[in-house]
Amino acid sequence: MAFSSPSKRHYPVSVAPMMDRTDRHFRYFMRQITQRTLLYTEMVTSAAILNGDRHHLLDFSPIEKPLVLQVGGDNPQDLAECARIATDWGYDEINLNVGCPSSRVQNGHFGACLMAQPDRVAACVEAMMQATHLPVSVKHRIGIDDCDRYEDMAHFVQTVAASGCQIFSVHARKAWLKGLSPKENRDIPPLRYEDVYRLKQNFSHLWIEINGGFIQLFQVHNQLPKVDAVMIGRAAYDNPYLFATVDRDFYHEDRSAPSRHKVAQAMMDYLEEWKIKGLLKPHSITRHMLQLFSGQPGSRAWKRLLTEQGCRPDAGPDIIHQALDKVLAIPGLTQ
Repeated sequence: MAFSSPSKRHYPVSVAPMMDRTDRHFRYFMRQITQRTLLYTEMVTSAAILNGDRHHLLDFSPIEKPLVLQVGGDNPQDLAECARIATDWGYDEINLNVGCPSSRVQNGHFGACLMAQPDRVAACVEAMMQATHLPVSVKHRIGIDDCDRYEDMAHFVQTVAASGCQIFSVHARKAWLKGLSPKENRDIPPLRYEDVYRLKQNFSHLWIEINGGFIQLFQVHNQLPKVDAVMIGRAAYDNPYLFATVDRDFYHEDRSAPSRHKVAQAMMDYLEEWKIKGLLKPHSITRHMLQLFSGQPGSRAWKRLLTEQGCRPDAGPDIIHQALDKVLAIPGLTQ
């Protein structure tokens, strides 16, 4: 059995997989801000990979790497085939979703509900690892429903780790599978960071990444002495320029932070490329850029123009230029 060695992983900061958020356009946008942060796809179900339009679901630009494909499913044979496909497609890692609490995911019998079946998750991971040389990781919660003691999570991790998996991304909130929406499950259950710290202490040989509630880089600095990595979710979408200094501060790259202006200009060229390919509405790209100037003077004008013009089929890269002109005309802007 091949093992996913934590020693080969060098990503102290990552952007969480988020449905309807971390598509290829968002990932390209983020690469204009940070080149080293580990990025994830949206969750793609094993059934979709095996039966759907793979080019639409799996294609990415080389600039998006390092890139992890997150898969949802519970059938070891299907997931093994997905691992082979992901390997051929050129991904850097494959992640199994054992954290999503949505009813749709539960109906498909995968996501967070699988925390109640650690043996099945272990079988899935083992099948995936036998099908690829890539690292296979698991993203999960600290617990579900009333199965939320530290001992329950430790048993889950121990069981899955015995299959060969050594990389675990842990959302430090439990999930209620009934009674709370996915959005409520991101806010209402309390954060229990101490459980994740304890997990790292008890399983020091594993790579443990913590996720949940991080919105500033100083929080990342504070976490890294206690865990191996920090995953940032909604803050990456609400304030993407937060990552402008990540390459320097966490990956020790001798590279100055790109200006927001430079990022916007790069996205003009990208939008032009996609218009040539037949992209009908720039909104598919510009929707990910709305928060580029978050907290800056002119942010509202920037978002308004991109929102109003982005859905026009005849709109092109010039809408980014027009929005940028509005922002840069406002005194006090930090580019």
